Amino acid sequence: MKKAYKFKYGEGQQELFLNPENIIQELQAKEIKPLENVVQEVERLLDSPTASAPFNTLFEAGDKVTIVISDITRLVRLHEYLPPVVNRLNSLGIPDEDIIILVATGTHRGQTPEEHKTIVGEEIYSRIKVVDHDCDNSEMVNVGTTSRGTEVVVNSLVVERKVILTGGIVHHLMAGFGGGRKSIIPGVASRETIAQNHLHSLDPEKEQSNPLIGVGAIKDNPLHEDMVEGAGLVNPDFLINSIIHTDGRIAKLVAGHWLKAWEEGCQWADDNYGVPISKQADLVIASCGGYPKDINLYQSTKTLFNAALAVKPGGRILIFARCQEGAGADEFFGWSKPLQENSLDPELRKNFTIPGYIFYAAVESARKAKVILCSEIDPELVKPMGIIGVNSLEEAKRIAQVDEEKQDIILMPYGGATIPLLSK
Repeated sequence: MKKAYKFKYGEGQQELFLNPENIIQELQAKEIKPLENVVQEVERLLDSPTASAPFNTLFEAGDKVTIVISDITRLVRLHEYLPPVVNRLNSLGIPDEDIIILVATGTHRGQTPEEHKTIVGEEIYSRIKVVDHDCDNSEMVNVGTTSRGTEVVVNSLVVERKVILTGGIVHHLMAGFGGGRKSIIPGVASRETIAQNHLHSLDPEKEQSNPLIGVGAIKDNPLHEDMVEGAGLVNPDFLINSIIHTDGRIAKLVAGHWLKAWEEGCQWADDNYGVPISKQADLVIASCGGYPKDINLYQSTKTLFNAALAVKPGGRILIFARCQEGAGADEFFGWSKPLQENSLDPELRKNFTIPGYIFYAAVESARKAKVILCSEIDPELVKPMGIIGVNSLEEAKRIAQVDEEKQDIILMPYGGATIPLLSK
């Protein structure tokens, strides 16, 4: 008897009827109780932060403060925990007009006014000036060079002002984890700085990704270590980061020193969102978890990279990702040309971009397994990548062979937030 399994898709869902006997595992994060009183937890953390003096001793009247936030592609429920931070600044004698909110867009597009409201909440938006970082056109300052040669050029709004980093901690393909120092590089850095830093994603000797980077990889990860060194040149005054549960609510907040508090959050995320698997599957069926996690292919690749950890070499991956905004980065599919000309690796080394590397890594994943992407994207656009694009559930089922009589299947209903950890 087949059973119905539902996978979030945009703001709706896709439904598959599968034989439960074939399903060897459904990857879910641990049972986590979301924070019941976010404001109360923020107040506690401001008074008792990790590896930092209390918030009230770090800020005083006369300070000019920049609060760095994530953009719309990383909704971290900032509207819940930003107000008590701003109100605390006010109580210390720092008025709204001495506070600026800087959106750490990295190389992403700018945000619309409605998106700004969504991110910070209407009340804060009506009070505090919100500015998008522009990696090409913002006023920049060179704050130094890392030991690996990255020239750290950042938005002037994080120089000679008190800086508070906000954002979300998630597992990340290249940097190990998002959040923390990523709010500086790539968040508010110049395009050249971002490219120099992210070039560490590629193996210095071979035409492949650097084996030292990866999901959850911090130790000896040159990309991460370079980011930390670069952020240290800015030396932010405080950090408060959230970890969002698969149900969309805040599961954990960490606050304090910009590096130490973030590391505490990374350990918590690893402990709670890493899911052990006993073996890899013939077929992995994964959803990004719906909107906004599958808003575009650029964001949806997080699920592809996680699913690739759970599939046997030569197996199949079926991903549900609506991708109503297409690629999500204008240049993304432009990398198909050097790929078809067998010059992708040298071209990326010459003109490194984050979308270019995400494209590169997606191609690597598609070489490991047969990838079927059920989305709104034109299948011809992903075909050069080795990805089979489909626009209907029936076609997805047929190509992915979901009805094969005997096979091992792993389900990943929240593919971007659950990390398969293969038992040794």
